[in-house]
Amino acid sequence: MTASERPTTVVSTKGQVVLPKTIRQRLNWTPGARLEVEETPDGVFLRRAPLFERSEFSDVFAMLKTSGPARSPDDMDAAVLAEARRKNAGD
Repeated sequence: MTASERPTTVVSTKGQVVLPKTIRQRLNWTPGARLEVEETPDGVFLRRAPLFERSEFSDVFAMLKTSGPARSPDDMDAAVLAEARRKNAGD
């Protein structure tokens, strides 16, 4: 794409920028979409903001209360597999 083919926009007096409709549609950026703005050496980079803040496993480990014995990762994997087989058995 040459410079003359690139879509352009204008910054309003309020600092607002309208993104071309074709780009918004392709990226599925609907009204109200939250975007992260990052300044780069080449200009500004926009990306969809994550729905939730990134968390570390250690931040959320053991937050959910449970009764009974602790389950190992192997126990959890087996339970997920058993549920998937149960759901697919009905098909």
